[in-house]
Amino acid sequence: MNLYLGVDIGSVTAKLALVDDAGRFFDSIYLRTQGKPIWAIQEGLKRLRAKLPRNGKISGVGATGSGRYLAAAIVGGDVIKNEITSQVIATSRFVPQVRTIIEIGGQDSKIILLRNGVVADFGMNTVCAAGTGSFLDHQAMRLNIPIEDFGERAVRSRSPVRIGGKCTVFAESDMIQKQQMGHRIEDIIYGLCQALARNYLGNVGLGRELQAPIAFQGGVAFNLGMVRAFKEALETEEVIVPPHHEAMGAIGAALLVLEEMRGKLGKTLFRGFAVCDAEYTTRPFECRACPNLCEMAEISLASQVIARCGGRCDMWEQKPAPRSVAV
Repeated sequence: MNLYLGVDIGSVTAKLALVDDAGRFFDSIYLRTQGKPIWAIQEGLKRLRAKLPRNGKISGVGATGSGRYLAAAIVGGDVIKNEITSQVIATSRFVPQVRTIIEIGGQDSKIILLRNGVVADFGMNTVCAAGTGSFLDHQAMRLNIPIEDFGERAVRSRSPVRIGGKCTVFAESDMIQKQQMGHRIEDIIYGLCQALARNYLGNVGLGRELQAPIAFQGGVAFNLGMVRAFKEALETEEVIVPPHHEAMGAIGAALLVLEEMRGKLGKTLFRGFAVCDAEYTTRPFECRACPNLCEMAEISLASQVIARCGGRCDMWEQKPAPRSVAV
């Protein structure tokens, strides 16, 4: 049984997904990186290995996400694609008529507009936390409420309070004030969901026409309060949370490598599950190729450098380090 692996490594979470020869979803793994992307890749592979059928084998690997070059170097990537392409491929499979994709992760958020099945526009927010999942995570921790219960409590709100959500610091001050005034926690939580939705639409979605049907995905789509907030803000019930929404990038990468590997069975670059137990070392260094002075990470296996990542551009990730660049 040939299976195709997609690996999506983000700043907060790691997603791994498998599809079969027909492009049907087989299984997926979703876990937090905890600041250790290599560990997350290894742990994800271990969990997937336990789910493989006895006659199953990995016949291709696709990598995506901000850590796609790192994932490809460790696992052995046959295809490396950006998040936009991967998200569109997977979402179109589950929501064929989709015209707008809202994707909110732990530390970034995206919008993708499709017209007649083709990407017409897209935008990303990688700067402000007020439009990402960490905005909710931080406040859930402060309120001592498990993030898994956040959405369920939010949908019980009947009189949501308005929270100033353009800045996480101001939002927290606003929430404390509302608590002191005696507002119900459910109303404060849903007010926070509304603030995130407003901030997303006023930042990433600004100036763009969000046409239905709208697919809402990413880890934040687990939050029922956020689904309700987007439906109200956009004045439409056609906000669809696709199945396996948290792993759409990984599923898209798996579908892309399936297409790439047709007719090439047995020629995958997949390094095998032995990478689960390999010992990698990481060395930080500063790139001085431009004024950004990015802090990079160099990954080695058995004293051999296999990847460099962490920069604002992909100069180091796509090719060996230029000798003319000081480290």
